[in-house]
Parts: sequence; structure tokens; C-alpha cells
Amino acid sequence: MSTESTPSEQSTPQSIPAATIIIYRNCPDDGAPQILMTVRSRNMAFAGGMAVFPGGRVDAADFDLAEAICADGNTVDPLDEVAHQIAAVRETLEETGLALGLTGDINAANADEARAMLEAKNELAPVLERFGWTLDLNQITPFARWYPKNEKIPRVYDTRFYLANLGTGKVEISSDNSENTRLFWTSAQGALDAADTGEIKLIFPTRRNLERLAMFASFEEAQAQAKAIPVKTIVPKVDASSGQPMLTIMEDAGYPITAELLETVARG
Repeated sequence: MSTESTPSEQSTPQSIPAATIIIYRNCPDDGAPQILMTVRSRNMAFAGGMAVFPGGRVDAADFDLAEAICADGNTVDPLDEVAHQIAAVRETLEETGLALGLTGDINAANADEARAMLEAKNELAPVLERFGWTLDLNQITPFARWYPKNEKIPRVYDTRFYLANLGTGKVEISSDNSENTRLFWTSAQGALDAADTGEIKLIFPTRRNLERLAMFASFEEAQAQAKAIPVKTIVPKVDASSGQPMLTIMEDAGYPITAELLETVARG
């Protein structure tokens, strides 16, 4: 995961723009579709030891590449959104070895080489040039945006979530063994069950996103809902009107559960 950041156009100076792809695959045993999750190193300042979706912050180089793409007229999306999409593609390749949002002659060998190049350079543009690949951002679908602002925390991630589908069953993946210690496939409900038994730990946004994903029997269902509901910036708020403080989110963003007792919330 890279270390530089450029504030997004819609974020406050204290926020860190970030992006992630929720990656679907068909279950090898014909069960519920699976999604890819990672366990972050306990040494990480943010969400240490927590199970999350692979992703990371948006870098200055992501904005540079987005600016070039927008200047060429290859997208109708605003530069800020394109930069987040690029970051999601870059971080996915760097953290998992999966080349999503890309087209060209892509195979396991050159994807592995590209991943090593990314880890050295932290920029996607040289990788695209080296391997003759092009971005295909239509492969990823905007799903959500979470910005859990907190005046007591100096650095807060403003994260955009995307959906993508591998479609296949068995896929080779490997952790970067630095910021992330484990990668694993699970159904959305399986991840929630694992959290309930203490096998994994989830921060508030990840749990809410898993509950939403668990509503769907396929990637296509999840994608259809994501396209039907415009992405809104979700800013959790504390509501103490019931006598027990609750951390709440808006009711109209597609989530089946919109409140949790504040005392039970796990934070990053």
C-alpha cells in the first residue's frame, strides 16, 4: 500500500482519500458467491488486526494518470472519481496480485511481474506502458462511499467502494505480508458469522457493507442494486435519543441495518 496522498476535491484537509474493490468470485462448491477479504497487520495504525476489503489511499500519481485520461476524453467521469478508480485498480493488483479494471495480454506470470513493479514504483502508469495494458474502468461498479468523520481523530479515511466480478472459481492470490497478513475468500454471511464467533474482527463500515452484500444471491444482484441507488457519502452519527447511544447511518443508501449500539462498535 502506498504512502503519498492527494486530498480529493470533495474531502476536508484532514481526510485521506482511499478506494477499494469488493471482489466477487463464484464459489468453487457452487455455494453462495464469495468475496475477497484481508486481515491487516496488527502494527497498522488504521484498522490493525481487522478484516477489511483490499484497498488503500489515493496517491498523487493516481491523480496525474486520471488527469491524462480525462484530457484525452476517454471518460465522462470527473477527475476525482477517475483517480479513485485508478487507485482501486492499483491497490488491488499490489495487495492481491489480481489484475482487475485492466485489459490486454494479462496472465499469471506478467501479473506477478507487474505487481513487483508496482511495489517498487508505486505508480500504475509505468506498469501500463511496460506491459501494453489499458485501463477498463467499466469493469468496476461504484458501490458506496464512507467518510466516518471524528473530530477526535486527526486523520480519517474517506473511502470509495467498488464492485468487480472475477466470475471464476479457484483463483491464486497471495498477501503482501507487510500491511496485510492474510487473504481469504468467504461469503458475506460467512464473514459476519466469523465475526460473531470472534474468528475475525470488523470495523463499523465493513460490518455494514457485509450486511448489505449478504442480501444478494449473486454479483449481478449486488451490481443491480449499486446501479439503482446513487452513491451517497455516508457519515455515521451518534444518536442518543433512545437513551442508549447508537451509531447510525442514513436510511436510504441501500443498507438493511442502519444503527448499532455505540458500545459495541469496533473502530479502526
